[in-house]
Amino acid sequence: MKHDELITWIKKNMHLSFARSGGPGGQHVNKTETKVVLKIPINTLPLEPEVKENLIFRLANRINSEGDLVIHSSESRSQVQNRIKGEEIAFRLITNALKPRKKRRPTRPTKTSNERRIQSKKLRSRKKEQRKKL
Repeated sequence: MKHDELITWIKKNMHLSFARSGGPGGQHVNKTETKVVLKIPINTLPLEPEVKENLIFRLANRINSEGDLVIHSSESRSQVQNRIKGEEIAFRLITNALKPRKKRRPTRPTKTSNERRIQSKKLRSRKKEQRKKL
């Protein structure tokens, strides 16, 4: 899925709701609903089933029981800015989840690090040996 296609899909399919933000702000916070809650139905994303399954697995902690990706944005005191920020977060989350993960290449400890480890073990051993009563 291309960059522009994903952005337009997010804007077309997202469901917005607004709430009162927490934190400092005095009377303004108590009167205005600036917090934006975005809900995006992930199941309707136009992707292959295995790619979509992988996406759902990687975003599992942000997906609710209805299968919606839920994003809260209350950083700004402006509803419009929070909406824009929420859309950016949604785009970034989805694109990062779609990127293939690098396969881990196992490494071995270097000879020097092994020697250092053994040396510290010997030092510790000598120190404890000295504490023993004869």
